[in-house]
Order: sequence, then structure tokens, then C-alpha cells
Amino acid sequence: MQTEFVVGVISDRTKIGHHWVHATHDKYVAPVIDGMGALAVLLPACGGRQRVDAILNCVDGLLLTGSYSNVEPHLYGGAPSAPGTLHDPQRDATALPLLRTAIERGVPVLAICRGFQELNVAYGGTLHQAVHAVDGYADHRENREAPLDVQYGPAHGLSIEPGGVLAACAGGALETRVNSLHGQGIAQLGAGLRVEARAPDGLIEAVSVADAKAFALGVQWHPEWQYAENPLSQAIFAAFGAACCAAREAKDHVKEACITA
Repeated sequence: MQTEFVVGVISDRTKIGHHWVHATHDKYVAPVIDGMGALAVLLPACGGRQRVDAILNCVDGLLLTGSYSNVEPHLYGGAPSAPGTLHDPQRDATALPLLRTAIERGVPVLAICRGFQELNVAYGGTLHQAVHAVDGYADHRENREAPLDVQYGPAHGLSIEPGGVLAACAGGALETRVNSLHGQGIAQLGAGLRVEARAPDGLIEAVSVADAKAFALGVQWHPEWQYAENPLSQAIFAAFGAACCAAREAKDHVKEACITA
């Protein structure tokens, strides 16, 4: 019988009508439930109101989602954001401590888009707040007026570094194409992170944590979008799921040993 495991999916704190809610898009939940066969649990973005260790005791993996909001620049020493920039300080205060502690404890992590940027900031890295305004880089934003299939369609090539986590997911292939729906991007790489892939303009598109005890991968694109139709997306979620399952089995083994001791 397959081991049942739990994946915590980070939420955004946003407003519906006049009320604050904790929410995430179904496109992030679908690959966890349908692709990985896991139990998805949404984690509210409420900062220090819930203890990090208590949260991690309840999950076997952590999925950091994309979002329309940007990481607040004071968290990485950046200049103030442009007027009108959407922020989510409660998510920042939830995600950044969770990331470091999860990876230190060997809880598998998959970080997507904003989650990818959070991973870099959590390890001391910095961000370009507007990649398209930086000399030498392309415009990585989507056209929000276009149909979703166009927004999430392949946008640029991806060069994968050999011998890494992503290369293993790609079956050794070192070139592919990915979608692109982001305005921010990595400027200075965080200490202890390994570059896994780059866009044609040199922008970092994927990283892993070099000394992680378990799967710890961040990607700038959106593998969750129609994941079942993309072999690399399937492989990323399969590898993440296998790591989460292994983490749950190890946790269960410890419990059994304590009971029989």
C-alpha cells in the first residue's frame, strides 16, 4: 500500500470583498493531489502566529507557490518598490522562516516563481525588481491580456546545468523550453545555492540547495500549469513526491521504533 504523505502548500494573504483570506490557485493544488497522490494542506500566511516547528511537524513536504505579489525589498537590502507594487508581508513572514528550517530539517521543498525568489532571499540573495529594466536581460513578463494558454505557453529556451537536480529530472537533457510570467528575478545568488538552469539572456531560472538533506529545488517558471502534458513538469513533481514519500516513511519508522522501544 502506498504511503500517505502530506504536502503543505503556502497561501497568499489577500482580500475577497472586504475580508482578508488565505488562498492559493487550484493549479498548484492539482499536481499535489492528482499527480503526486498526496494530501494537500493549505498553510495560511500569518507570519509568526504559528510556530515553524509545529507546522513542519505536520507536513512531509513544502510547496512554495507563485503569486502576483513581490517579496518586500527591505528583506534583501533593495531599494523601495515602485509605486503600486503589490506586496504580501504576511506571506514573507511565513515563507522565509519556513524555508530555511524546512531545508535544515530535511523536509523536501519545491519553490515556484515567487517561491523561487523567496528561496534566494532566504539564503541571503538579492532580486532584480524589474528584470526588463536591467541592461542585458529580456522582458520575462507575460501579456496579461492574452488567453491563459498563450500566457503560459513556451516563451524561451532553458539551458540546464549538467549533474544537478534538474538535470536528473530532465533525464540528462540539457535544453528545453519553458513559460515565463515574472517581473522579478535573481540578482545575487544566495549563499549555498547551486545554479541549475539559465535563460538565454543568462538570468538564473532554477536553483537547488547544495547541502540539502532532501529534495530542495526552486524554479522561476510554472511547471504546475498543465503539468500532466509536460514531461519535465511531470518529472519535477514526481521527484518532489518521491522525496516527500521517503520523508514520511522515515518519520513513520522513527515513530514505530519509539513505540516498540
